[in-house]
Amino acid sequence: MLRILAATLFLIAVSASAMAQGNPAIDTNSMKTIAHLKDFQVIELRRYTIKKGEREHFAQYFDTYFPEVLEQLGTIIFGEFFERKNPSAFTWIRGFHSMDDRAIANAVFYYGPVWKEHKSTMNNLLIDSDNVLLLRPLTPERGLIILPAVDPITEVNDARGIAVAQIFAVQANSVEEFAKEAEATFASYPQLPIRTDGPYLVWLGILKDNQMLKNEFTPLAERSLPALSATGLIRGTPELVVLDPTHRSRLRWFPRNSAYEPPLVGAAR
Repeated sequence: MLRILAATLFLIAVSASAMAQGNPAIDTNSMKTIAHLKDFQVIELRRYTIKKGEREHFAQYFDTYFPEVLEQLGTIIFGEFFERKNPSAFTWIRGFHSMDDRAIANAVFYYGPVWKEHKSTMNNLLIDSDNVLLLRPLTPERGLIILPAVDPITEVNDARGIAVAQIFAVQANSVEEFAKEAEATFASYPQLPIRTDGPYLVWLGILKDNQMLKNEFTPLAERSLPALSATGLIRGTPELVVLDPTHRSRLRWFPRNSAYEPPLVGAAR
């Protein structure tokens, strides 16, 4: 059943982001259209398990019915993704301005007409929706970047790029210390991603393509692991999650026909 989890979301995780190589120009006109979408300080990383063979259908329903409804309620869907190594995994990231706003928006949405109409269809495709991480930005000014919605005219081939999430299980009360130790390492990544679980440090970002993933990001992440493990601040081997944006994911290599390529895709803690 799709439901809101509150009791299990007591552990806050950290994430940070890295600058991409180069200094691409920004499509200011596109970014001006979303200038009002900012200051989302409460972030949910939601990982669902979908019935075998139904993930694409779930994503199509999700992308059709929910992004604009949630936006009208003052929340935002940063992005939606397919997890590569798990063909049943659908991951999405949602933001709220505050915990009070989260409570209000969730109540309005889950008791509202759109969810009432479509909840049976969505729940019938779900196996599990309990893997939810409640996050906050590492610092207020380093929240997740919000990109314009996918343009159905100029982005006819859907969202592109690859999201990568590196998840570090951090020792208790050591999140800030590990984030400080890891900052220089993460700054060398071409672009990164996010994910968390308690306490965890999570990075979230967008890579351009499989070539960048294979030739730049993955070798760099592997070379960095011994030094990060040597800090003594993590509890195990980091989890690396490769995510493909769904058709309407805002978080993507944006946009197809513009000079803008995202220099960084925020952080959440």
